[in-house]
Amino acid sequence: MSESDRSATTSVECISAELATPMLSCSDPTRRALLLTALATGAYMASSRSAAAAAADEDQPGSDERPQKADVLVFSEGEHAGEVIKPQDLKLGGPPVQAWPRDSKTSVVRKGSRLNEVLVVRLDPAELDDETRSRAADGIVAYSAICSYAGCPVTGWLKGAAGDNDVFKCFCHNSEFDPRHSAEVVFGPALRRLAALPLTTAGGSLTVAATFVGKVGQQAG
Repeated sequence: MSESDRSATTSVECISAELATPMLSCSDPTRRALLLTALATGAYMASSRSAAAAAADEDQPGSDERPQKADVLVFSEGEHAGEVIKPQDLKLGGPPVQAWPRDSKTSVVRKGSRLNEVLVVRLDPAELDDETRSRAADGIVAYSAICSYAGCPVTGWLKGAAGDNDVFKCFCHNSEFDPRHSAEVVFGPALRRLAALPLTTAGGSLTVAATFVGKVGQQAG
């Protein structure tokens, strides 16, 4: 922490303590206004530093590059965000989790582009067709989280309109994709399946086995 950061933190702590203590001086409206202004300034500085740190993290070299072979998958949201995903973290039959690839050499998380986010779900290997099984890790499959129709995020996991199994669903235009069959379109206006990300396991972690199969993002036209 820099000297200015330490000063700002110390000032905020002192001011907070003073405001919490029933001192006679705090009954002075002018003094109280000054203290509150200083406290707000300190909070703003802390918030700005956090935002700058997050931006710097996303600007690291390689953060916007597409997933590469040997990248590991990490949670992209929730209380475990940034942690490596292990097979046992995934419940058989879903729901899927959202993930970023992380460079295994530099530890840079490739979250500089929304096109790098993937959906990871654990399914019964017996339910997968041959093509899908060849890209799976013990029934665990990964696909782009970006709909191939208009580029919206795919966030749904529910019973499909044309079957009994849960499928991925994009609520923007109601396109549905079956992860058991290479995320092919089973309902809605999308014309192209979701790009697949081949997986394997290494050291107890989910690891990228090859680059995306298929185009990531919305269809042309």
